[in-house]
Amino acid sequence: MPRAIPLEELPIFSVENPPPVDFDFADGCAFLINKPKGWTSFEVVKFLRKCLDVRKIGHAGTLDPMATGLLILCVGNGTRTVSEFQEADKEYIAEIAFGSSTPSLDAETIPNRREPFDHITESEIVRALDHCFSGQIIQIPPMYSALKHEGDPLYKLARKGKEVKRTPRQVIIEDTDILECNLPLLELYIKCSKGTYIRTLADDLADELDSAGHLIGLRRIAIGNYEAENALSVDKLSNIFSVDNYEQKLKLV
Repeated sequence: MPRAIPLEELPIFSVENPPPVDFDFADGCAFLINKPKGWTSFEVVKFLRKCLDVRKIGHAGTLDPMATGLLILCVGNGTRTVSEFQEADKEYIAEIAFGSSTPSLDAETIPNRREPFDHITESEIVRALDHCFSGQIIQIPPMYSALKHEGDPLYKLARKGKEVKRTPRQVIIEDTDILECNLPLLELYIKCSKGTYIRTLADDLADELDSAGHLIGLRRIAIGNYEAENALSVDKLSNIFSVDNYEQKLKLV
């Protein structure tokens, strides 16, 4: 059995360290990839398999299809380090719209509830963040998630109009900062522990403010010390590995 590669020895390919085409990727490595909007995390995995001709690839934390930003993919023997990336704190920029909520808590579904938002002020948002969304908090995972209930992903049940009881989980909000407040829109920086659902945070924040709200945009800008600014785009990877019409070829993998 090949030895596990310590994280500090794992080749990590990025803008600063682009992958050489003659590298033996199955020996173990990781890629920092900038996930495009509209792609699922698994579609990025399939794309990288097409580039590298390596089947064993795992992601260190998914992003929803509407989200963009840093996705870390571990390849070959490097998949043994996935958990080390997963344990790291995550940093996001979230765009929240107050006044309406959706079943998925984001823009993937249409609003099904509307509430007043004129009473919300920036100072009230700051108060809510400081008092209710700082340090250890409790979240209930959304129905539109990949968590499973009796073998079925929750999102499949949600699409059928079903709802099941979810176990609350403890997460940590390390830091928040309002980047722009143009109500009913809010742009918010969030640093949090693994397992945090930003969609749930947006919904809970709106509820704390006696309104409704949902996520309309999300970008992951960092995982631990790794930043989205240094992540390779799928365009760049397609050029390096001569993968033409890669969006169509996703369906062929």
